[in-house]
Amino acid sequence: MRHITTNDTPPPTIRGIADHSWQARGLCHNMPAKDIDELFFHVARDRAAIDEAKSICGRCPVKKVCFDYALENEIRHGMWGGLTEDERRPWHAKVNKRLDYSRVKAAFEGRDIHLSDAEREAVTRHAYVRGWSPERLAHTLRLDLDWARDLMRNAAHAVADRDRYWDQADETEPVDDEAEDEDEDVASPVQVPRQVQTDSLIAALRKAA
Repeated sequence: MRHITTNDTPPPTIRGIADHSWQARGLCHNMPAKDIDELFFHVARDRAAIDEAKSICGRCPVKKVCFDYALENEIRHGMWGGLTEDERRPWHAKVNKRLDYSRVKAAFEGRDIHLSDAEREAVTRHAYVRGWSPERLAHTLRLDLDWARDLMRNAAHAVADRDRYWDQADETEPVDDEAEDEDEDVASPVQVPRQVQTDSLIAALRKAA
């Protein structure tokens, strides 16, 4: 062979929906089923079982992945990721408001991952700005085509509203000093700020898209 190609792409850090390989690396993987039930699915207020389970989870290499798995699959019973069901309750309540741009970028790279409502909206808006078709968005997010069309339509309205208010603030005519002295009670229009985005984030999203 004249040319030898290599794949230097780093391994992905975000687990896909169908990837359960992490479970084999858990410290509880080879434990007897009876011990797992007593420790990780303990009876209420069994402090001894909770403390022992937390000590195991604290040393587990897949602790964070285990925690994410419970959140993404709405598993509220038992101990996952070193947290009891009571300790995870606030996280379950706000999981749909999570906005992690590393997950947004992973979705553009073709990873099949769980996205929150906020992350799905970010993907849709960026896809609309980049000129994606509803078919491409449906394939990326694994959606029905009609649903993807609705999301793109909502993104178009949101971007149009944002640009309309932004342009209105930019096109405000300057007020001369004499008119300002005559009517000091008239409130000047307030510019609506855009969402803060770093150049590196925008560049990464454009590259992924």
